[in-house]
Amino acid sequence: MTLEWEQVIVDAADPAALGRWWAEALDWVVVDDSPEEYEIRPTPDQVPGLLFVRVPEAKSVKNRLHLDFRPDEDHQAEVDRFLALGARHADMGQDGQSWTTLLDPEGNEFCVLGVRKS
Repeated sequence: MTLEWEQVIVDAADPAALGRWWAEALDWVVVDDSPEEYEIRPTPDQVPGLLFVRVPEAKSVKNRLHLDFRPDEDHQAEVDRFLALGARHADMGQDGQSWTTLLDPEGNEFCVLGVRKS
């Protein structure tokens, strides 16, 4: 048996708004923009994607799963770009680390890692 990783599900109060934010932040394409589910992928046929689904409850604690992104060249430029799009800094006790933890517009944590060393 083989499995293909299809997507990561992200609970959201407003799936379309959060999905649009992530699509812009990652420069991904929208493959489903229905009101209750909003899916984005790197390209229309490339998986895994992110599927944003409506949930009634608000986020109340730290996510048990989060996304990490590694920039090609400039860590701080990527952090600044996310902040300009509306992300916020998150204090998760990572002072002095090579990554920066941010929050998306609904408060989901994600990290911008340091540039990979050759």
